[in-house]
Amino acid sequence: MAATLALALAAAGLVLVLVDVTMSAEGLRNGAQQLAAPPSRASGRQAGAPDLGRAMATRNPLYRTGRLSDVNCRPGALPARSIIAYRRFLTRVTACLNRVWGAQFRKAEMTFTKPRLRIITRKVRTPCGVWNAGADGVYCSTDRTMYLMISKDQLRNPFPLGITRLIAHEYGHHVQQISGIWNYYWTARTLAGKARRLQLSRKSELQAECFSAAFMSTMRGSDLVSDADWAYTVEWFRKNGAKGWPQNDHGRGPTQAAWMSRGFERGTPGACNTWATASRNVR
Repeated sequence: MAATLALALAAAGLVLVLVDVTMSAEGLRNGAQQLAAPPSRASGRQAGAPDLGRAMATRNPLYRTGRLSDVNCRPGALPARSIIAYRRFLTRVTACLNRVWGAQFRKAEMTFTKPRLRIITRKVRTPCGVWNAGADGVYCSTDRTMYLMISKDQLRNPFPLGITRLIAHEYGHHVQQISGIWNYYWTARTLAGKARRLQLSRKSELQAECFSAAFMSTMRGSDLVSDADWAYTVEWFRKNGAKGWPQNDHGRGPTQAAWMSRGFERGTPGACNTWATASRNVR
């Protein structure tokens, strides 16, 4: 029961990037609702161009960089009710992500910049807007910052694997931002109808989930990412991953689980190319 509650709370990696969609109060009532704003400047955008910069999403150099490197990530223990340990854990996981993705960007010969990390214990206003009720984390692309809140529920009953997956998902959106993938996403979205906007959101969210799983695979078999805990997590998302969202902007539960499994088994950014796959794979 405790593991189930912890995973529900740690299901915060389901990031909401459509600014006009809100999360239902049911389902993941205490889970984090993330909000990601569009880039502050439309660099590389060419409104009306035939592919709207689509090549950076479908044929990004990151896709050819192979497996993510094992950087021997060991964030340490995460005992309950220790805010010091919680801060240390979030900081160490973020440092691991910096090393892993920095190496991939070097392989791709692309410029890499780290996201900012701000750990908070109460709601704040970010450049993306007002903090949302129930949120435990936000990635804001305007200032390229991950805002991670240590909630009372998470502090009482932490689930290290779930929290790591959450941070890695948020970091996945940063990867999309600095690699140019999101340039296409936001440009295409401005010209799309509702159904297409939802599909674009699913492509973005499922890719971030796959990126997260690829990172988790670098710690496979460790105390943090045991096979049993990972299998439990994937199954939880298969059954519950879509329940907290009033619209299908993150993908159905089985779709989320499929991309998590794909990223984990292959461990490569190229396995996470949701932008070039068939529509049936991002439902």
